[in-house]
Amino acid sequence: MRIVRRFLAVTLAVLLVAPAAQAQSHVVSKAGLAKAVAERVSQEQADRAAILALLQRADVQTLAARAGLSAERAAAAVGTLQGDDLRDLASQARQAQNDLAGGASTVVISTTTIILVLLIIILIVLLAD
Repeated sequence: MRIVRRFLAVTLAVLLVAPAAQAQSHVVSKAGLAKAVAERVSQEQADRAAILALLQRADVQTLAARAGLSAERAAAAVGTLQGDDLRDLASQARQAQNDLAGGASTVVISTTTIILVLLIIILIVLLAD
């Protein structure tokens, strides 16, 4: 009788657990996972490119030099950024680029743009340390 109970318990466990385990093992396909990773890498590259584009502007480099900051050092530190820091700085860099391209003078930069540029440079330099 013990053997029959044990056999039934094992059989029942296998029948209940196996379909659940099998269903969970195929929730995300390898192709889907590879696509998600590729999209994330692509987005991170685009974010880094946006920050570097802003840091390479002559007016930003002049502004950084006046503030005693090294735009070159900040640009070198961009590769170390990741996660929320990278996304936030890239968003600010894109906004500053849009402000400069959308009519802000390259000679007289608006206060908001100056603050954004300085924040980007300072944050990158601090993250690099």
